[in-house]
Amino acid sequence: MPPLTTPKSGDALFASVERVNAELFTLTYGAIVRQLLTDLEEVEEVNKQLDQMGYNIGTRLVDEFLAKSNVSTCVDFKETADTIAKLGFKMFLGVTATVTNWDAEGTTCSFVLEDNPLVDFVELPDTCQGLQYCNVLSGVIRGALEMVSMKTEVTWVRDMLRGDDAYEMRVKLTKQVPEEYPYKDDD
Repeated sequence: MPPLTTPKSGDALFASVERVNAELFTLTYGAIVRQLLTDLEEVEEVNKQLDQMGYNIGTRLVDEFLAKSNVSTCVDFKETADTIAKLGFKMFLGVTATVTNWDAEGTTCSFVLEDNPLVDFVELPDTCQGLQYCNVLSGVIRGALEMVSMKTEVTWVRDMLRGDDAYEMRVKLTKQVPEEYPYKDDD
């Protein structure tokens, strides 16, 4: 049996991941959003596209996260949410989130970010007030959770670009999909 390894801390994970210059990342993301606004013209379509881009990213990031973090299987949605907030956000964005506002069933919570590197240098013009600028993050959460058998709905509740005091995503677990194994064991 291989020796048990303890999960890495968020800071250790952040230090172990290759990074690009934060300003380059922020400006590149801004350019992508701007191009989508030009190409799609409708803000709601841009929101959908950003979410889909994030979903595709999340389905791939989860593999890297699991490979580098030494995190074992989480027992429930609460533990999974805490792991994402403390380790996942730190590993990929260099920030941590706070998990709050749990419902009684333990299936809905909020991720609150005090700092969001995606929005450095960003001001939304009046013509883009319906834009969910950071919708890529909600897609990443949705995609990553789906890869670990959790179907979710993710919506933005607060956004500092709209004058709120923090960034808050509401995450609702809609279905826990049982893991299926592709091969039947021969006994």
